[in-house]
Amino acid sequence: MMISMTRSYFPSIFSHTSKPPLFEPGEPEFWNDPHISKSMLEAHLDQTHDGASRKTAEIEKTVLYLTGSGFLKTGQQVLDIGCGPGLYSSRLCREGVQVTGIDISRKSIDYARAEAEKERLDIDYACNDFFNIGYEGTFDVVLQVYGEICTFSEEKRDLLLNLVHRALKDRGIFIFDASTRALRMREGLKNRWYVSESGFWRPGKHLVLEDGFDYPENDTWLNQYIVADEDGTVKTYRLWLHDYSLETISLVLEKSGFKVEQVWNSLSGEPYREGGDWIALAARKV
Repeated sequence: MMISMTRSYFPSIFSHTSKPPLFEPGEPEFWNDPHISKSMLEAHLDQTHDGASRKTAEIEKTVLYLTGSGFLKTGQQVLDIGCGPGLYSSRLCREGVQVTGIDISRKSIDYARAEAEKERLDIDYACNDFFNIGYEGTFDVVLQVYGEICTFSEEKRDLLLNLVHRALKDRGIFIFDASTRALRMREGLKNRWYVSESGFWRPGKHLVLEDGFDYPENDTWLNQYIVADEDGTVKTYRLWLHDYSLETISLVLEKSGFKVEQVWNSLSGEPYREGGDWIALAARKV
């Protein structure tokens, strides 16, 4: 039966397996798929791994470092873009920061709002694509964590930086982190398949092919997931990752009107050393 089922998928699957052009999109808006968005929220909250969000202990270290070092201050207006279920936003609010959180996932924003109401936290959450934000000179700090900037093409990244620059007050700060090539080489390319009765991608039986493609000339990596349902439907989900060095991200920031003010290996204040998995930066609007 498995052989018969697999054969029926082959023509459709093969059409999805070629190495795609750089930043070619996969399934659109999958983050709001009823099942996938539920799985993603569970992944954000899961303390056994840091696949979607960093664990609570690391979030706590980050918030304490950024507030203790003066990069985030009581009373400041902070925009948390890609806030997910509000794990940083809620913690920052408890430190007296005035937070606005934006995320494209309705499931995550609904959770964040419910938690804020339950804990009586005054946080302004919005379910929106942050490429649609229109703030001008509103925030002291814009925060984006866990390498989300790496998921965009150069064109979209530059658009994001322009929107962040416009949203910040004069001499406001953009705080974020980016993955490096070292992390990508350590993790390696994915190449496996499995059948699941129920899992992250689907509530029922499905076949998953995971594949990885390297674009070394662009410091870009693709994690691709081809998911085939029992009814023969085949969909492709793509996670693009554009990695940076300190030199390349600094040049990008300078071209977008920022000056790098502080560099770390993590947003929790780990001192910068070349060759680490991550680069964390505070860049000031100039």
